[in-house]
Amino acid sequence: MDTKSLLKLLVETESPSHEKAAVDRVGAIVVDEARKLGAAVEIIPNAVTGDHVIARWGADAKRKPILLVCHMDTVFPLGTLKKFPYSEAEGKIMGPGVSDMKASIAISLGAIEDARQNGTTRPITLLCTSDEEIGSDTSRELIQRLAKESELVLVMEPALIDGSLKTWRKGGGGFHVKVKGRAAHAGGDHEKGRNAIEEMAHQVIAIQKMTDYEKKTTLNVGVISGGTVSNVVPDEANIDVDVRILQPGEWERLEALMKELKPVLDGTSIEVTGSLNRGPMPFDELMQATFGKAKTIAAEIGVDLKAGGTGGVSDANLVAPFGIPVLDGLGAIGENYHSEREYIFAGSLAQRVKLISAFLKNW
Repeated sequence: MDTKSLLKLLVETESPSHEKAAVDRVGAIVVDEARKLGAAVEIIPNAVTGDHVIARWGADAKRKPILLVCHMDTVFPLGTLKKFPYSEAEGKIMGPGVSDMKASIAISLGAIEDARQNGTTRPITLLCTSDEEIGSDTSRELIQRLAKESELVLVMEPALIDGSLKTWRKGGGGFHVKVKGRAAHAGGDHEKGRNAIEEMAHQVIAIQKMTDYEKKTTLNVGVISGGTVSNVVPDEANIDVDVRILQPGEWERLEALMKELKPVLDGTSIEVTGSLNRGPMPFDELMQATFGKAKTIAAEIGVDLKAGGTGGVSDANLVAPFGIPVLDGLGAIGENYHSEREYIFAGSLAQRVKLISAFLKNW
């Protein structure tokens, strides 16, 4: 099956993260296509989300494999195709998950086929996971185990709009803050109440001020809830805080600050919980060297590879802390992913197949 036909099949097989059967239908396509290309396939059962799929080509005890990492799940609920179908127009291909990251699966398989047809015998591993969009909770240990066995990890997230790779990424995590106050009748006993929403207002301002643009650290209070009805002094309020960091050590600094938050109003209390989902992927010496080698290989096939970065996270963040060469943003070129305007440039499919194949043959 050619790359574009495979992409159409993948896009038209909807696969929201929380729908195991749907994600497994994509997994079945991957298994079938990988076996057609001669892969030894291993299916990792997963009761929470879809099963993970590992496809392996080649066996050479003297050489570590190159690992390609894709995810099969998308953010789009079942039925999205009815209002946002797969389509092609004016050099673009549109559809739910076409960029993030159904195109990447098609590109990966196309590149592996091309590289093997053109003489490479090096070991190659393709990992397709089922839960990247919801945090990679069931796949992170698998990703890290396979990465540690590999010479190079290619995370096939979509490229930046100018085709740049993602050579740095912020890390991401979050906090949940709960404030407890004291309920009272808003008319008859107002003074006896302790308004949890009022207390939370003080805390929201304090948390937002922890943002430090010079360090590329941001905190965003994105969800807030509290109270029941307007004539009751609310005894509880809750917020969820998104955190993005780039510099090592920032999470620990923020975690300490969050746990030092103190109530402003007498009679209220604060409870803070949180965790770092993925650490940062900085443009450090290893990344610079890895990108430099990639740029040289790309130049040999006439591609001027560029380095970029993003505040978003991916599975590359899970690999970077282990000192393993990793490149990200190797998927199709497009934009507007996670929306019903998501598209890729059709011409980037063949371009990326050629690029990834060159890495597989020449790394």
